Amino acid sequence: MRNTKLSVLFTCIGRRVCLLNSFAAAARQLKINAAFLGTDTTELSSAFQLCDKGFLVKPTTHAGYIRQLLRIVKTNRVKLLIPTVDLDLKLLAQNKPKFAAMGCRVFVSTPDVVDICQDKRKTYRFLLKNGFDTPVTMSIRTALSKKKLNWPCFLKPWDGYAGRGNAVVNNRKELLFFAGRIPNVICQEFIEGTEYTCDVYVDFSLKIRCVVPRKRIEVRAGEVSKGQVVKHPFIMSEAARLVEKLGAGPGVITLQLFLTDGNRIRFVEINPRFGGGVPLSIKAGANFPKWILQELIGRKVNIRFDGFKDSLIMLRYDGEVWL
Repeated sequence: MRNTKLSVLFTCIGRRVCLLNSFAAAARQLKINAAFLGTDTTELSSAFQLCDKGFLVKPTTHAGYIRQLLRIVKTNRVKLLIPTVDLDLKLLAQNKPKFAAMGCRVFVSTPDVVDICQDKRKTYRFLLKNGFDTPVTMSIRTALSKKKLNWPCFLKPWDGYAGRGNAVVNNRKELLFFAGRIPNVICQEFIEGTEYTCDVYVDFSLKIRCVVPRKRIEVRAGEVSKGQVVKHPFIMSEAARLVEKLGAGPGVITLQLFLTDGNRIRFVEINPRFGGGVPLSIKAGANFPKWILQELIGRKVNIRFDGFKDSLIMLRYDGEVWL
């Protein structure tokens, strides 16, 4: 592997500088001759500029998007494709066989799993059906038909991501106001408690290998800006049970949940991709990039389910890329 260049492609790479750097560091540690490629719709993208090679592509909604990716994969002999945001997950899941025919693995779950995760109504039904605690979720029509609602309520788009369009409402007047302005809106029970994100690592054979809970101390634009690793056995076991039941993977599956005062775990989101706060888990010792590269090249991977540092805190700040 020292003499053969291993190419990894990140789609919609945007601001994922830390993730890119973590993969590059893992390749150096493993003494792998690797090239890390990225796609974006603009050159004015920080991580795009730091890739070994960047490719400008059409938006994910364009009819030729997958054809462009396939051409990049074929030309550059890409062995692994990693999505970084929600925008192209479903497309990549649906087209996995086309990439496999070119010798490229796609780090994404099946189309059915992606659909359950991206449609918050289906997420709610999945969680209820399988016995996981979750906030009551309903349509706006159902909410308005109720004589009594427990205020406040939480509104969000059923197909939303990155906290876009979320709102807390305190009465019927506010509910009607925001319901008319948030597209595809649903109404949820408002949860009081400590918010956590869990990074659940699922290997290429779909085995759950590690779960890292991260307490969300502060969030900015839907992404954690201050967080702390908390080695909480109950959260870890429930997160692993959920991902196993869902059949998600391969990949790092990102779960969001609240731990209430009564030690009650209430799941609110499932994202079948790397979360924005994953650098904290990696720094704590859950070296997902290293494990992924090791498995990709056929090396033995030794992973302890709880083999990461407890209590590590991440305080994020903005950095610059100069062109």
